[in-house]
Amino acid sequence: MKKITAIILFSTLAIMTFAQDKLVIDKVIAKVGGETILLSDVESQYAFAQAQAPSTEDSGFIKCQILEALIGQKMIIHQARLDSIIVAEDEVEAQLDFRISNVLRQMNGDEAFFEEYYGMTVDDMRDNLREELEQQLLAEKMQMELINDVNITPREVVEFYNSIPQDSLPYLNAEVEIGEIVAKPEVNEIERLKALQKILEIRKDIIDEKETFAELAQKYSDDPGSGAQGGELGFASRGTYVPEFEGAAYNLEQDEISEPVETKFGFHIIQMQERRGNKLKLRHILIKPNITFEDMEKAEAKLDSVKVLIDNDEIEWSKAVEKFSLEDAQSYNLGGRLQNPNTGKTFFQTSELPPEIYFAIEEMEVGDLSDPLEYTSPTGETEYRIIQLQARTKPHQVSLEQDYSKIQELAKESKKNMYFLQWVNEKLGETYINIDSSYLSCPNLEDVGS
Repeated sequence: MKKITAIILFSTLAIMTFAQDKLVIDKVIAKVGGETILLSDVESQYAFAQAQAPSTEDSGFIKCQILEALIGQKMIIHQARLDSIIVAEDEVEAQLDFRISNVLRQMNGDEAFFEEYYGMTVDDMRDNLREELEQQLLAEKMQMELINDVNITPREVVEFYNSIPQDSLPYLNAEVEIGEIVAKPEVNEIERLKALQKILEIRKDIIDEKETFAELAQKYSDDPGSGAQGGELGFASRGTYVPEFEGAAYNLEQDEISEPVETKFGFHIIQMQERRGNKLKLRHILIKPNITFEDMEKAEAKLDSVKVLIDNDEIEWSKAVEKFSLEDAQSYNLGGRLQNPNTGKTFFQTSELPPEIYFAIEEMEVGDLSDPLEYTSPTGETEYRIIQLQARTKPHQVSLEQDYSKIQELAKESKKNMYFLQWVNEKLGETYINIDSSYLSCPNLEDVGS
């Protein structure tokens, strides 16, 4: 039994995004406590795996691996039920909504295409996925309850570090931690009114049937994604859009076109095409006001002034972020620190930095501030920021002195894994497992069940 614990430990507890058609006559091929595994469970995951990344390995070997992972998952689910762990029905429904809505959005909300592609309706897919998703959430909850309370002491961190052979300690590249204060050019009133006039004219042309909504969206919308699709946004639930946009959309009747709606992105007109419960199928046209050279100069001058305040110790960095930085910037809620999208941490290897930041900090000392830098935001808009170099390390071999927090994190993860492995070993010995004789030839299942 212990041979399969590593597979259980490292197997993902995720189910397939969508189930595949069951092309075989089902039968139970394994029982794990009160849980069952069907032949179709293995076959459908095998078909999905081959479709994603065809393997030249023997199909029997791959199916053995799939069954081993499923046994691990079912063992955790069985134990979760014994421990009376519960996943709320609304949590399952919320996850179903999220997954199916994401796929529908990629299909422009076209449920007919969805049905053709998957061979079942959206409602059938929900029914098909509900039990599997509930089991996935149950297993995740069980695992989190087991390892969440695992803590590590400084002594254990040192012991973990000392257990790594000196010649196996990795070398780390130079890393930096960067802070930013962001300013966005503010639209002047003249350009704002020009954009409003333009969206009013577009709306009038639609009402007067001079051109269709889709044609005008393709011609004029400043939302490149939906504009190319005739303004189509597909189906979405409440909470998807910014409040001003959503408030206007939910007040529309079917096929009605809104008056201009102003959001932080510009002016929109919205058409509500269809309502299904809490979901709306919408399309829109966006007109963004032009940002003038003078608007950009004002944003740059604002950051120059902030830099002077910080350099003269008239305001602390954290207070300056809170008072002056753009609240929509991801860094705002991190005290101005930039987050590395590759790791989710606030440290960057210098090779991961955007070129404009890399060259700006090249000669800076820790604590120094850059001049205002122009850059393009994730939404495609011109913004400005001043950069603070908050920390820098040179290339070095991992050490307790320089990298304690990283070693602590690795040590804690290792302890969690060991704790979970011990739990798996213990529960495997206590759990009834029966495997169909046709699978007992699997290398890691030969001594499991009967």
